[in-house]
Amino acid sequence: MQIPFALAPSGAKPFDVAGLGQNSVDLLAVVREFPTSNTKQRLLGFARSPGGQIATALATCARHGFRARYVGTFGSDEFGQLGRSSLVAEGVDISAARTVAGATNQFAVILVDARSGDRTVLWDRHDSLEIPPYDVSREAVTSGRILLVDAQDTAAAAQAARYARAAGIPTVVDIETAGRGTEELLHQIDVIIAAEDLPAALTGHQDPALAIEVMAKEFGASLVCVTLGSRGSLACRGSHIIRTAGFRVDCVDSTGAGDVFRGAFIAACLEAPDGQVEQALEFANAAAALSCRGLGARGAIPSRAEVHSFQQAGARCNFGPSTLV
Repeated sequence: MQIPFALAPSGAKPFDVAGLGQNSVDLLAVVREFPTSNTKQRLLGFARSPGGQIATALATCARHGFRARYVGTFGSDEFGQLGRSSLVAEGVDISAARTVAGATNQFAVILVDARSGDRTVLWDRHDSLEIPPYDVSREAVTSGRILLVDAQDTAAAAQAARYARAAGIPTVVDIETAGRGTEELLHQIDVIIAAEDLPAALTGHQDPALAIEVMAKEFGASLVCVTLGSRGSLACRGSHIIRTAGFRVDCVDSTGAGDVFRGAFIAACLEAPDGQVEQALEFANAAAALSCRGLGARGAIPSRAEVHSFQQAGARCNFGPSTLV
């Protein structure tokens, strides 16, 4: 099935993708096993790494050769400086982002289980980093051929999506949990990419295929996708359910894999705007799997060539190649 939205031609906009939402600095502690209360253990590894949903997705797009712009807020501390410099180093434009004086940057302490690569995230965000909807720059969020938002500052994301829709720009959301303003936001979105637990929480349906079908109808989204970790992804396009297999890798750390999935899906659409959505979803799953080979959200983001090579040789899990049902 064809990718379910139209993109402006390359060069029609200053950027290929604009993204509004989170950046973060992750403090990653690798543990032998997940700790229980009142115990001690020596760390197997430690790293300080830039991350965040939107920032990591945009870094993925940039590594695949696309012009990316970040719209968001940084703290004025050392972590904020690291967040800014890391995006600049990736080639992501931050001219539309702002630094909030006196605010600490968003950060997370992440425990990584060395046995599986699974992670537990403990995070904090200074209240002053919130983006109010009246601060959303129409020019900035419509400067790309596609807009990506998260659901951290829901009202701001909804405002950005309204600006994009009015300009004929496709909108994509990376959403993990439902909260105040979620439904208003999702009504403005063309492609919903949700974390595994979100569809059931939002619709009450435990069957993920039924839940995403209900979401597609309720919000009028052209594509609703739920990521399933190593099991791949499940998507609804019209009346069709697309099951896409995951890929087997030796997982070091799954931090940021979902963010890479979103960025790689957008990159695949930009690379082949008249292509097939099944191919874009398979590309995204392969990129997300490869990102788990290293520590940190951006420690192992693969290049486009790496993903294509891995797709040809990679071992798939569960569903097999992308299938329609």
